[in-house]
Amino acid sequence: MDDEYEHILAESANIIINEAMKNAFDHLRYMEQSQERTSQDQNPNKTSSYKKKTMAWTACKDFTVELGKQQIEEFISTWEIHESWLHCIDFLRATELEFSKQYHYQVKWSIPTRRKPIPYATACVYFIIEVSKIKPSTLPVEVYYFTESNRLKHRPNETRFREKWLKDIIESKMFLMETVDF
Repeated sequence: MDDEYEHILAESANIIINEAMKNAFDHLRYMEQSQERTSQDQNPNKTSSYKKKTMAWTACKDFTVELGKQQIEEFISTWEIHESWLHCIDFLRATELEFSKQYHYQVKWSIPTRRKPIPYATACVYFIIEVSKIKPSTLPVEVYYFTESNRLKHRPNETRFREKWLKDIIESKMFLMETVDF
């Protein structure tokens, strides 16, 4: 009888906790949407005032792993994200292909706080810098990037990076961690 009672209590607690978490996430989404609406009401031309930032990437002949890291750093510094986001860039590997060589990098993002200096979740953006073996070596390298939760490849100077992509990754990881019992 005690085991059955404990089981019923545990189920009830799980239902209450899940409902509270759902309500908290819904409230956060509502607050974020109302904040966006407020900022758009105060500055209706905000989206049209966005200046597209372009960046010149290095020539294939001058490319090095370290230079690739520096240029990625320079590129992500143009992104419009809150200053609380911190990141680190790691070179992962080089891949030889028939007509090019690809250099893979990982940019890991998080928002550490004073109370939680080690974040529960991080968000990764992966960069691929492709150095052609057949094109003239004076042409710039090809660059692609994508987030860990989405395999859609973006190109610098063509896609505007959204901070929301990082938030969505972390939110989905937090939700998953709360549903898994360790």
